[in-house]
Amino acid sequence: MSEEKSAVPAWEQRFRAARVSLPDWADDAPDRALYVSNATGTYEVYAWDRATGAHRQVTDRPNGTTDAELSPDGDWVWWFDDHDGDEFGVWRRQPFAGGPDEEAVPGLAASYSAGLALGRDGTVVVGRSTDEDGTTLHLRRPGGAGPVEIYRHEEYGGVGDLSHDSTLLAIDHTEHGDAMHSAIRVVRLTGTGGVETVAELDEVTGRDEPRGVACLGFAPVEGDTRLLVAHQRTGRWEPMIWDVATGAETALPLRDEQGRELPGDVSAQWRPGAGELLVEHEYEARSELFSYTLADGRLTRLDTPRGTVGGATARPDGTVEYLWSSAAEPSAVRSTAGTVVLRAPGSVPPRSVPVEDVWVDGPGGRVHALVQRPTAPAHGPYPTVFEIHGGPTYHDSDAFAAGPAAWLDHGFAVVRVNYRGSTGYGQAWTDALHERVGLIELEDIAAVREWAVASGLADPARLVLTGGSWGGYLTLLGIGVQPGSWALGLAVVPVADYHTAYADEMEALKSLDRTLFGGTPEEVPERFTASSPLTYVEQVRVPVYISAGVNDPRCPIRQIENYVERLEELGKPHEVYRYDAGHGSLVVEERIKQLRLEIDFVRRHLPAASAGAGASGAGGTE
Repeated sequence: MSEEKSAVPAWEQRFRAARVSLPDWADDAPDRALYVSNATGTYEVYAWDRATGAHRQVTDRPNGTTDAELSPDGDWVWWFDDHDGDEFGVWRRQPFAGGPDEEAVPGLAASYSAGLALGRDGTVVVGRSTDEDGTTLHLRRPGGAGPVEIYRHEEYGGVGDLSHDSTLLAIDHTEHGDAMHSAIRVVRLTGTGGVETVAELDEVTGRDEPRGVACLGFAPVEGDTRLLVAHQRTGRWEPMIWDVATGAETALPLRDEQGRELPGDVSAQWRPGAGELLVEHEYEARSELFSYTLADGRLTRLDTPRGTVGGATARPDGTVEYLWSSAAEPSAVRSTAGTVVLRAPGSVPPRSVPVEDVWVDGPGGRVHALVQRPTAPAHGPYPTVFEIHGGPTYHDSDAFAAGPAAWLDHGFAVVRVNYRGSTGYGQAWTDALHERVGLIELEDIAAVREWAVASGLADPARLVLTGGSWGGYLTLLGIGVQPGSWALGLAVVPVADYHTAYADEMEALKSLDRTLFGGTPEEVPERFTASSPLTYVEQVRVPVYISAGVNDPRCPIRQIENYVERLEELGKPHEVYRYDAGHGSLVVEERIKQLRLEIDFVRRHLPAASAGAGASGAGGTE
């Protein structure tokens, strides 16, 4: 992409352009809303009075804030206060109209958050997670003296939802020890701060093929004991209604106007009045919305463009607001009324390149990859970036992202792979990630790599493997396990030494790792060793770039330092960038700096174009 020297590069414009999240509104005061924006250059929480049109910045911290909720009456903004991105902190609250912050629930020590539920009558349930206590839930009743512990378990769990009248609490838990398939317990909250179990929904215990269930929310009607839940009984996520008082379960036959069952994963939420559901459908890296009428089972598609819905909410006036984008089109908060609900201040970021769908035969089935080609040169083979998503229980989609767009601007093709372990392709695909952790995903990535080279898309000598979090882990593992396949490795906040990572990471991830590996490092050391990038560091043949947050609780810094120290001992070319934040940064300039360092590293280390390859390579102009 050619630009004037004095102009801000398009890739930087995309990062700097203000963005807004989908606004969340107060149940009993729908004109009061919260959203997150980077309008100041750092992602912070904003209050929006829709009746007056007034916007107000609520939080202002050096490393940003994103976790916040409104009280049902709209009077209070609750936000989670951690230390420089370490995710360990306490809830604070501030009046919606502005004023000083106060500790929201005095008496609770700092912890990792395990959810929050705010009742209409002032009831509060706070979920906490620590290495010492596991998961604990704490109840504070209006007028009560202080928070009372009502739940404790060493395995990870969290707050599901409070019923409309604050008498019932749904708890998502993994007491059975399977962090990938949760169960639900519903308890009645007594006036004295005690609890009594009302119902259990467990699709895991005693089953050869565990199925998960997850709380989607109680019906928004006084005295209604129906709970909307997601289940995997059919081998994918889909919703049903569970009356926790009677035990009755109501299946939801979701078929479109032509009578066809929706493929892929399906979720839902109650619409106001509880007579209809807002259905969210994920299939093959894209999403769409439907309205489902409970009385007659009618499913009606809502008019949304082809791409990805990054969240939706049904308003009391009958409209649906949703955050939408595609790989080519920047995100916007839209309404089914045909309007843009909330537009970020300033200019709209430059467009990018549409995504192509590619399906490749892999060892575990067909692998879906999303491919983007640069606008110049006209034909490949191109230097190619394989950008691997995190999670692992996540998936890449046809959605706007500034990172891939930056590589496209610099003449690279971009390939993103929804390897086994990714969501959105059915439970079997997600659950395939067991015991041979990391190695399974790399098999799928290798199959797509072979296609990219054979099809003429990618220059085999100029393939860059990169990703963040789990994608960073797969990057370091990939350049060790597949040393002849990649020219460079760029690992962002990665797992690098799995034994040490397990010892230092937050409890929620310990629980996930025990499920993935089938035990702890002490119980199955050979599995952790076989899946650890540190095991294969001697086989690394290419220059390595690593960036890491010094306060990261998910991929802690010590295990990265162990890997770097071994690279140094072996004399392997590498560069490391450490920044003062957690698992990524909420500061726009810091994000730009990190990507600029990655681009510079690739320019200096990527081999020259091979014969017949596109000539722009990493030398595309800024």
